[in-house]
Amino acid sequence: MTRIVNIGEALIDEITRPNTAPVEVVGGSMLNVAAGLTRLGHDCELATWFADDARGAKVREHAQNAGVTLTPGSDAAEFTTVAHASLDERGRATYEFDLSWDVPAVNDPDTVGHVHTGSYAVAVQPGGEKVLAAVKRQAIRGTVSYDPNIRPALLGTPDEARPHVEAIVALADVVKASDEDLEWLYPGRPVEDVIREWSQSGPALIVCTRGPWGVYIKTEAERDMLVVDPLDVELVDTVGAGDSLMAGLISGLLDADLLGSGEAKQRLREASWDQILPAIHRGIVTSGITILYEGAYSPTREEVASVLAADPKLRG
Repeated sequence: MTRIVNIGEALIDEITRPNTAPVEVVGGSMLNVAAGLTRLGHDCELATWFADDARGAKVREHAQNAGVTLTPGSDAAEFTTVAHASLDERGRATYEFDLSWDVPAVNDPDTVGHVHTGSYAVAVQPGGEKVLAAVKRQAIRGTVSYDPNIRPALLGTPDEARPHVEAIVALADVVKASDEDLEWLYPGRPVEDVIREWSQSGPALIVCTRGPWGVYIKTEAERDMLVVDPLDVELVDTVGAGDSLMAGLISGLLDADLLGSGEAKQRLREASWDQILPAIHRGIVTSGITILYEGAYSPTREEVASVLAADPKLRG
């Protein structure tokens, strides 16, 4: 089985909904993706940064219950990061952070088939430079996926953040971003122009989520961009929805043998729509199930399969 390592944050989300008291839950984009992958049947490791404190104990317990292996040294922070998430009446989240970020070294890096990273892991120091070095090493022999998952409260200005993001985009095989990410990074530029520019810089596959307008997809092998409709479900909240889509997408590409090795990297660069769309559909369905629940719910492979089987448009 392909060895998968996620590099990035595991933290406490302090969630405040309208007219309710704050509630603390375990979260973090990279932990959410790792948990999503394990629920979809893949072994996944997480190199992260939290403290040996009460909140850190919750992070460790959550990861263990999800079946995620923590890289040794991940618990060496001075305190566990807290993301203060405020949800509006439509379930959309905005964030502020009490942050500590570094990252331990991954054991036996030459045996890693796929690395996923993103969010603030690549832009906040001292961990950011270590993440970039790990991605550069991985890009030579295996595959890399990246979700910028922009957090403006941590990244300064777009001009300051853009070089960090673009450095990883150029090294990644798969990039998933939201239209909000791209609009923050490139104010006033059409999303489609940014997708095409990123595609020319290195990635074999770029996926951009655009809420009710669907998912925009650009591949290296196909000249035109494709738009796929979102799953039509009732929204509870969007917490973890993008992470869930990322987990489903990585899972589908791994199962199609389009991630996890140097040979898979080349297959992905040559892949047709017919080869890629099943992974896109898995990501859309996985995310669509997540938004039916409060918090970053990770559906199982069986839950995803039942939705795919029930909708003929998603079977391809």
